[in-house]
Amino acid sequence: MDLSPHLNYLKMKSINNYTLLKSLLALQTLGILVYTALSVRNEGWDLFTIFVNNLTSLTWNGQFNLDFSSYLLLSGLWIMWRNQFSPASLLIGCVAAVLGILFFAPYLLYLLYAENGDLEKVLMGRR
Repeated sequence: MDLSPHLNYLKMKSINNYTLLKSLLALQTLGILVYTALSVRNEGWDLFTIFVNNLTSLTWNGQFNLDFSSYLLLSGLWIMWRNQFSPASLLIGCVAAVLGILFFAPYLLYLLYAENGDLEKVLMGRR
């Protein structure tokens, strides 16, 4: 039984999924850049005070900020773990935990390129 047509279909589907993922990451980066620029224009650079005030208010804004901060911390820790807690990964992980998707999406795009689309290597690193 010749499986070539089925394998070609799966290969094309995989290429389309990577294109979709790369497009999503690029759109997220562009979207957050534009939104950040508008936020800075409207409210200035004082994110820290607003963030802390939201956290201490015990409102839904504070709950969201705490939840989001947990995701940011996990993304930074994953970057550190993926790169075996090398000195560079400690720095990159801290940057990712602060900058969020503005850093994380381009980092994932870089990994997809560097690992030739091999998701296992993207996720696990050199383990």
